[in-house]
Amino acid sequence: MTPKVLIIIGFLAAVGGVFYLSSHRGARDGGAPRGGAPATPTEVTEISFLYSTEKKDWVETAAAAFQRENPHIKVNLVGRGSLESAQAILDGREKPTVWSPADSAVLRMLESDWATEPSRGPLFATDGEGAPQPLVITPLVFVVWEDRAEVLQKANEGRAVSWKAIHKAVASDQGWPSIGGKPDWGFVKLGHTDPTRSNSGLQALLLATLEYYNKRSGLTVGDLLDPKYQEWVKQLEKGVTRFETSTGTFMTDMVRFGPSRYDIAVVYENLAISQIANAQGRWGNLKVYYPALTLWSDHPAAVLQGPWVTPKQKAAALEWLRYLRSRPVQERALAFGFRPADPSVPLKTQDASNPFTRLAPHGIQVDVPPVAEVPEGPVVRNLLTMWSRVVAAAR
Repeated sequence: MTPKVLIIIGFLAAVGGVFYLSSHRGARDGGAPRGGAPATPTEVTEISFLYSTEKKDWVETAAAAFQRENPHIKVNLVGRGSLESAQAILDGREKPTVWSPADSAVLRMLESDWATEPSRGPLFATDGEGAPQPLVITPLVFVVWEDRAEVLQKANEGRAVSWKAIHKAVASDQGWPSIGGKPDWGFVKLGHTDPTRSNSGLQALLLATLEYYNKRSGLTVGDLLDPKYQEWVKQLEKGVTRFETSTGTFMTDMVRFGPSRYDIAVVYENLAISQIANAQGRWGNLKVYYPALTLWSDHPAAVLQGPWVTPKQKAAALEWLRYLRSRPVQERALAFGFRPADPSVPLKTQDASNPFTRLAPHGIQVDVPPVAEVPEGPVVRNLLTMWSRVVAAAR
């Protein structure tokens, strides 16, 4: 090999070494290779989503898919009971970007409580994408062992299972035989959650009150002060041996322990859908019955207008809410027993696993009874105060 060739090879090796060291140093220092602009990590905006636990499975599934599609947004999920989360926001213990309680009654109550300090400004927008809008919906239902339900219906002259028929059986010291039931059934065992801690318990109390007054709307604070009504509520609640904090807890216990624990449970339709098939072949036939007047849990979601929410977080939160309200995610809500808030999504489909088709023999139905009007926040607050004074204080 000639000296000239050796000089050329040496030169090329030196140039290659310079390029290698340069690129290696750039990668180590975070710079872009080969003279490009410095690489900057993708900016991630974090938001918190405080939501009612009844929709936990649907929310977690949706959040996992959203994160894969939107790596620039991190959604921190915080599951809480609706009434607990409302109080936490009011006290300043929770400062979420987006809040979604189980229904509008709790949202209105917090809105009313928040407004007692006008200097804070409104907590929710009144219009636009950030204003409260439903995510999914589900009505309140009775879940009853079928033989017990037949007795209750006869006591109500063949009509639907009603609060007044339940009250008649519960208030009597003779228990089930007082309305034609079997003596070995004992006393009527009613299940609903603590209305001061759980939204389904609040809805149960509200529906019982509306049936007492034969009202669908227009409940007033004055109605709640009537001593005869208060005594009626006190007698009705004799049938509840324990006021659980979670609807899912006593629905599970109803299936696990059978009518020895509960004859009747007041739950969300989606929870009945998730559990009712598990009861068959254990204790008899467990069925769903829709009261003559029901309430929607409409799971509203709103971007909060607190000073802790930045413009970037608001934009990210709106993107998250648009995703939850998108048609594919709304369609997937069916698998979790929810009715989509999007009215264009049909409840009955060709899918064999669709619960609104599959569980029709167990009482699940597409059409629901008339829906009560949610009262204003001060009425809801006084309803809870009445219950605490009349029922809880007497325990």
